[in-house]
Amino acid sequence: MKEVLDALHQKYDKMTKKQEDVMMKSIRFLIVLSLGSFIFGCATGTHSLYLRYQPLKEFSSLQTKIGLTLAMAPFKDERPDTLYVGVHTNLQGDSNYFKSYPFSLEKAIKESLSDVLSRYGVKVISIPNWDGKPESLKDMEADSVLMIEIKRFWTEGKASPFKTNIRTTVRFVIHLGVKKEGKVFTRNVEVEKEMTVTRSTPQKVETIMNQILTDIFDSYFSNPY
Repeated sequence: MKEVLDALHQKYDKMTKKQEDVMMKSIRFLIVLSLGSFIFGCATGTHSLYLRYQPLKEFSSLQTKIGLTLAMAPFKDERPDTLYVGVHTNLQGDSNYFKSYPFSLEKAIKESLSDVLSRYGVKVISIPNWDGKPESLKDMEADSVLMIEIKRFWTEGKASPFKTNIRTTVRFVIHLGVKKEGKVFTRNVEVEKEMTVTRSTPQKVETIMNQILTDIFDSYFSNPY
């Protein structure tokens, strides 16, 4: 009888140990899952992204192309929703939106370009409007005039267990009028990037969008026409 009881106790102990192992694995899984969604889940709302063009190339022929003085006409944000530049949706389905800093988006891009061009010896002046026609170039004091239409500027992140997929699309139509050429050069630029990261943060999204700005304008100013 004693041997039977001892055998039952051993079987019970083994079952309890197994159940504890299963329980601990379940708890660890839930903790990891919760941490994955906690990155954005605890901070639902709006996050500001510091959007800046930071060149990685040298533009040795820039002044030769566009001259010493560049007029900037107002940039046009033609997106359906001009308030935000992106959204992140966490595992709970909560949405976190992104805004540009400075706000608005066209202001952020325009100020950034102005700072960069000034460092390359190009004097940037603002003008209230420009009709985009070559005939108007001869009456301008500047050597060239720049205007950008923002057609698309959006990033979207969707969280899933252990990873987040981020898709970012930027599309500009860039108009550059050059007085010495008597022409307006128009270029349609579109970049789309998609990546998967283990976790998404506003800083990560900011880095992605600024890298796209660098890719676009480094290529553009290397050969504007």
